[in-house]
Amino acid sequence: MFEIDRSLIVVTPKQPFLDWAQSIDFEEGLTLEDVREDSTAYLIPQYWEKSEQAEILEWRYELLFDVELESWFTDPALWPQERNLKMFLEWFDVDFHSLVFDLGEPPIQVIDYGPDDTDTTGSNGN
Repeated sequence: MFEIDRSLIVVTPKQPFLDWAQSIDFEEGLTLEDVREDSTAYLIPQYWEKSEQAEILEWRYELLFDVELESWFTDPALWPQERNLKMFLEWFDVDFHSLVFDLGEPPIQVIDYGPDDTDTTGSNGN
């Protein structure tokens, strides 16, 4: 088990999101429980203080909003045009998690080839 130097947020739709989705393409029997069933998780810069959460959300809510809307309808013309942080928080629950561990095998690896090193074979050029 390895700790990843990132934190995590989980974005979960609320009723206004479902209302919007149903207004575009009504799906009989679709419930809030259905759209909340498999919420999206996002890696974010690692934070330690709860006070940092608001700053992180302010920094990325527009991108998160776009990704969540696009996951239902890819045409931005169908998205609400006047989006802001207040609306984002009305449409989604956001859960922050400061520690993320990699339980996979093999663990995630970061390979930094640098700007001049394009050799992806693992050889040293000899």
